[in-house]
Amino acid sequence: MDAAELRAIQAPLKERYKANPADAYITLKARGTLDDQAIACKVETGRLLAIAGLHPATGGTGIELCSGDMLLDALVACAGVTLKAVATALEIPVKSAAVSAEGDLDFRGTLGVAKDAPVGFAQIRLFFAVETDAPQDKLDQLLKLTERYCVVYQTIRSGPPVTVTLQRS
Repeated sequence: MDAAELRAIQAPLKERYKANPADAYITLKARGTLDDQAIACKVETGRLLAIAGLHPATGGTGIELCSGDMLLDALVACAGVTLKAVATALEIPVKSAAVSAEGDLDFRGTLGVAKDAPVGFAQIRLFFAVETDAPQDKLDQLLKLTERYCVVYQTIRSGPPVTVTLQRS
């Protein structure tokens, strides 16, 4: 897809959302069920079933997916798609690109071993390796706009309110 095709696809959406902001507000959903045999949760991804379990550092087998890894996977996927869309829109030629993320966890927190150890990532790093002939100022703009428009990055960075409920079924 080139910049003209992307603009042609997105233009009517942008106009619709400007005219009717409520149309742009969509609730995405995820669903999972607990495994009845293992300490795992079966997550319906829309394309396949992903089974998440404990990380080996917390007693898991390593057979199931780690939810922390899945969070980093979501960040890489969103950042990669966003980078490609921004590069396309700005007509920045990208010969190839790779995206990776890594995050630091102290598993003492999630295991309740040390009350002062945080539960969750202490730091996340996102990396892009881009093969292009574009000048540095274009790459700076590409990175800035990718950060600005990447949904998962902005969600992690901003930390929106999250509510949790438990009810009997």
